[in-house]
Amino acid sequence: MSGIDVEPVDEEERGKSDDGDHTIEVTPTDSVGDEERETVDVEPSDEPIDGPDYVLYGGKGGVGKTTMAAATALDSARGGTSTLVVSTDPAHSLSDTFETDIPAEPGRIRDDIPLYAAEIDPETALEEGETPFSAGEGADETDPFAGGEAGGSPFPGGEGDAGGPLGGLGDMLGGESPMDALFGGAMPGADEAAAMQLLLEYMDDPRFERVVVDTAPTGHTLRLLQLPEIMDTMMGRIMKLRQRLGGMLEGVKGMFGGDAPDDGDDLEDLEVLRERIERLRAALRDPARTDFRIVMVPEEMSVFESKRLRAQLEEFGIPVGTVVVNRVMEPLSNVTDDVHGEFLQPNLEDCEFCQRRWNVQQSALAEAQELFRGTDVRRVPLFADEVRGEGMLEVVAACLR
Repeated sequence: MSGIDVEPVDEEERGKSDDGDHTIEVTPTDSVGDEERETVDVEPSDEPIDGPDYVLYGGKGGVGKTTMAAATALDSARGGTSTLVVSTDPAHSLSDTFETDIPAEPGRIRDDIPLYAAEIDPETALEEGETPFSAGEGADETDPFAGGEAGGSPFPGGEGDAGGPLGGLGDMLGGESPMDALFGGAMPGADEAAAMQLLLEYMDDPRFERVVVDTAPTGHTLRLLQLPEIMDTMMGRIMKLRQRLGGMLEGVKGMFGGDAPDDGDDLEDLEVLRERIERLRAALRDPARTDFRIVMVPEEMSVFESKRLRAQLEEFGIPVGTVVVNRVMEPLSNVTDDVHGEFLQPNLEDCEFCQRRWNVQQSALAEAQELFRGTDVRRVPLFADEVRGEGMLEVVAACLR
């Protein structure tokens, strides 16, 4: 078993415990005190960071996508480029990384540099009716997509169900759920669709010269990339439905009272959304405008996940311009000359643990050679300290230049 011996647990000892039962004893080291840590200086970029309009970081969960996105955005803004960093990951950590509260909508988080940030909350967007897929209390009562109650269908059906402006449509379709009849089932990922629409708006916002996206783990990212196609199909079907209903919507006024929705305004809104989707699709497929960066750590499982992600991105026609290898056990000086100061680094000569981890990393990196082919490879060392706060983010940014 790879030369690893595991001593079996004595059953008699298993039940014995001291007062510290169910606790973990942690003994901090005092070999390196804070007073001994040297000040680290990071040279700023001499000129505005040249790069694409959109930078998307994707990869397996826990590999450091948020760190890379935050560092890239900070460096971009320091160069004078108005930059938005936005997280689509439901488990947001931008606030922790920047050590400041990040709003749900784009807000400036630094006064001295044009740095903006947002953590998209798709569930809130659905509840508040901020997207065409919403059915929450905040939705406009005349919105043709709004349901009667939070989370309700925008196309209620069934006897006595008149929860929206298209109420009664279910009866017209023979009692079948309208979502099933029109789309072959419930709309997939309504929360992710809401996140995509908000992301579309933010990427289209003229305030930002560059948008850096911290995507969710691989599975969520792929569904996010599928949503333009899904949304485009849905928009087309909805528009055809609205056109076919035509004068039938006038009957809604008599059935439920009030004014029928204005078809022209609704269809115009849908056209705007479709155009925005087309622009995003074109931008994601243009390597001059978008750099999709796969983040990985030098471990076998991360390599396999990254290979799958790259293959799936190719199916979407989205090129991968950069691979970022995070937590590599090598000196910072091997990666960048822009950082001045001493950093603790693994002792590959005398530390057996470090040597074994180094061998694991080298084996994984050899396995990843195919992944690196034709892409720019950036390496970020394994740091002894957590990467939190702008000081450490500047160090990471220097590695990504």
